[in-house]
Amino acid sequence: MSWNPALTPGCPDAIGIDAIETLIVPRSRDLGGFEVRRALPAPKRQMVGPFIFFDQAGPAEFLTGQGVDVRPHPHIGLGTVTYLYRGDFHHRDSLGTDQVIHPGALNWMVAGRGVTHSERTSAQARRGPNSLFGIQTWIALPETHEDMAPMFEHHGKETLPVIESDGVSVKLILGNAYGEKAPATMFSETFYGDVVLSPGARLPMPDNHEDRGLYITQGSVSIAGQDFEAGQMMVFRPGDAITVAAGDRGARLMILGGATLGGPRYIWWNFVASSKERIEEAKAQWQAQNWGQGLFDLPPDDRAEHIPLPD
Repeated sequence: MSWNPALTPGCPDAIGIDAIETLIVPRSRDLGGFEVRRALPAPKRQMVGPFIFFDQAGPAEFLTGQGVDVRPHPHIGLGTVTYLYRGDFHHRDSLGTDQVIHPGALNWMVAGRGVTHSERTSAQARRGPNSLFGIQTWIALPETHEDMAPMFEHHGKETLPVIESDGVSVKLILGNAYGEKAPATMFSETFYGDVVLSPGARLPMPDNHEDRGLYITQGSVSIAGQDFEAGQMMVFRPGDAITVAAGDRGARLMILGGATLGGPRYIWWNFVASSKERIEEAKAQWQAQNWGQGLFDLPPDDRAEHIPLPD
């Protein structure tokens, strides 16, 4: 599939470095056996479009029998996006979903008024040494959908559009870009893509979205003549024509953005909301542990434990 003819990669030096509105260097956190690097929310930038949370998980290696065990925990007011480069996650939630996700596929869980889920390395993967490398993001819901019923969608890697041309490959995970549309149900204007660039290849950023950013997972890129390495996120000034050039090792990027929401969001633990009152209600209901009687229940096949409310 070719680029939309309206997209013409230009010279990356045609813009000034001030086109990068915000440069974010994620903070690292050891979760016991593997590391996450959190780019959003950042001190100078809460969101890129509707994206309010962005974590790189791994790369991490595990011995036979080991893996990741994220116990059941709650969400409100957001959609969780799981996309893996290596490894797997066994997702189970209070809707009854039981789904193992593999590299290149999409798990899209919309919490709405409240949902609980767990994510663990699958039993199959634990039979031998296994690895994990991927990106997890949250998308804040518009106020019109904060109280919607929770939902879950899984989309296999073969269902996600791929756009290829001149050393550039873009897998569109969510939303619309480059004349293509991903299959997941969205509630605000969004784009999110997995980009692989050959050495020296150039990627024009989508120009049909208000807010745009990228995160480098591997290799390096040049923007306006300045080099940037893996582990950095850039958010661009609205309206500028941006072209990214891969370094001599090539690059892998996640591009993201969309329309800004009507106002800022409050974020506390795993809760996102347009008001503090929504968060306080969620805190009280999770603390009460009245499973199935209010906002929250536990996954049917993963009820033996859960993550308690933080102090």
